[in-house]
Amino acid sequence: MDKLLAKTAEKMKATVEHTERELARIRAGRATPAILDEVVVNAYGSELPVNQVATISVPEPRLLLIAPWDKSTLKAIERAIMTSDLGINPSSDGHVIRLQIPALTEEGRKEMARKADHVAEEGRVAVRTLRRECIEAIKKMEKNEGLSEDEVRAGDKEAQDLHDKQIAAIDVLLEHKKAEVMEM
Repeated sequence: MDKLLAKTAEKMKATVEHTERELARIRAGRATPAILDEVVVNAYGSELPVNQVATISVPEPRLLLIAPWDKSTLKAIERAIMTSDLGINPSSDGHVIRLQIPALTEEGRKEMARKADHVAEEGRVAVRTLRRECIEAIKKMEKNEGLSEDEVRAGDKEAQDLHDKQIAAIDVLLEHKKAEVMEM
């Protein structure tokens, strides 16, 4: 049962980390390299993430600077950004690409906050599913391996405690993201 609980804790932690990465991708009116994580460039005959063909820096709060390692990939990076769903037009001077992040309107901020709520809820659902699977596995162990009621209760409580801890972590991440999004 200890192995099961350890495996469940590991999966729950991975779920929280995934939720954190998803929240980082949500635009908050300021530049962050994470918004380019989903942009894939067709370079060198294969599909590569932007961060594997260029250096991404944030020289100003609302500006991303993309410096390709190989100048021949500049046009491919521009094309990939334009075809992505970022809604940001790149500007290039032949050496680097600049992405000016537009300021969010009040309505845009509320939409991003709703998007953050949705991402956090997906994370919570995943954690709840892992808890349910763990408890079901404990019940199977009770039948198959003859665990005592006390052991089952202790396992259920441990699974619930893991769940509560990870849900609280997701809630903290969500509150930070919402504060960042709603900040002017």
